[in-house]
Amino acid sequence: MTSTRRQILARTGATALGITFTGAVSELFTGSADAAQRLGHSGYGPLVPDPDGLLDLPRGFRYQVLSREGDQLRSGEGRVPSNHDGMAAFAGRRGRIHLVRNHENRRGAPIAVPAVEGLTYDPTGKGGCTALELDGRNNVLGERVAIAGTAVNCAGGPTPWGTWLTCEETEDRAGTNGYTKDHGFVFEVDGADPHRTGAVPLTAMGRFQHEAVAIDPGTGIVYETEDAFDHPFGLFYRFLPEKPRGGVGSLRAGGALEAMRVPGVPDLSTVQEPGAVFDRVEWVPVPDPLAAQTPIRYQDFGPGGITHAQKLEGCYWGEGHVYFVSSFAHRSAGSAADHFGQVWKYEPGRRRLTLVIVFGPGTDIDLPGESPDNICLAPSGGLMVCEDGGGAQHVYGVTRRGEVYPMARNAQNVGSAEDPEWGEFAGVTFSPDSSTMYVNCYTPGTTFAVTGPWR
Repeated sequence: MTSTRRQILARTGATALGITFTGAVSELFTGSADAAQRLGHSGYGPLVPDPDGLLDLPRGFRYQVLSREGDQLRSGEGRVPSNHDGMAAFAGRRGRIHLVRNHENRRGAPIAVPAVEGLTYDPTGKGGCTALELDGRNNVLGERVAIAGTAVNCAGGPTPWGTWLTCEETEDRAGTNGYTKDHGFVFEVDGADPHRTGAVPLTAMGRFQHEAVAIDPGTGIVYETEDAFDHPFGLFYRFLPEKPRGGVGSLRAGGALEAMRVPGVPDLSTVQEPGAVFDRVEWVPVPDPLAAQTPIRYQDFGPGGITHAQKLEGCYWGEGHVYFVSSFAHRSAGSAADHFGQVWKYEPGRRRLTLVIVFGPGTDIDLPGESPDNICLAPSGGLMVCEDGGGAQHVYGVTRRGEVYPMARNAQNVGSAEDPEWGEFAGVTFSPDSSTMYVNCYTPGTTFAVTGPWR
């Protein structure tokens, strides 16, 4: 690692996440199996090929297959749906764990989330969530539908009161693609008792192509990212709930939706200097949160406009701040500048926005492909990152010292011998006691529990 790169990373403020990027960080995003083996000296060692051809892990680690696409749900409600995506783990009674898992199903998905009375929003929607109940040894005690009839459930986020907010990454209206109801909403899901939350859209939180959410536990404010597919790109939102103290169902009481404006910055991709700070962030009321006539990102926000960004995805709360990710930006798609990943930090008390790190052309960290997708904080204080790109797919880790290492590789070829293809990882999360890493393979839909000598 060059001294220039160390200087750039030192200025980014990455230590706010409890880690210091001092290793060859660019290797984290190469998508190269060779790179994975070259990084074997750090982390937990090189990956060992799995004789069963499912999941390669470092020596000493083991996996259990908790659930596979197409198997029968233990509830008898139907088959395990396709396209496993975002996920979170919650502590239950008597040492049990509840996993809530998204299914990013569009109309053409092979296996829909089965419709269940009282848990189905739109009978024509194929997306939703399923919930697994595990004992302390990750034995599956139950598996059931948690919400059905939604669409393109990509990511979301946990609430401080132990429920999951699942997000629809679409804004199709009733009558489009065969749907009978409008889509593009957030839904609350209780993995332990789904009928407590039902299938009620949280309409005040906006109708747009949602990606992820994060909640400030002190104020109850919900931050939301929008992963829009076309130009103008998505916005970064905050939702001010009427009942800020929270609790199951509290978000149904409504609230106010606002979008972030950075004065003088209509497109976040133009900010290329790590450590750049904006002290006068503004929050502008969204004219029509339900987007009855016009998608929110096209609406008129008055003088000064609004701030857009391409490919807004991850969003999480930590150290008293909210972090959000722009996975990449391309001029060819309409962005004002190119990059292969930005991580932003917003400090609510100061209304301050900081570019924590930027990857891509024109920087010391020039990445050859798309930046990572789902990420989570590891028990050791580092990060776990799900790769989403070409070639073999990995879960990578970054240690407190900045060492980048391979944690898992999907060994399932879903293509052919002539044209191999490996499904991306998604939904990486840890058990409440930090003893198990749970992660999904998107396709073929598989949920793994990984145990071993975690540090």
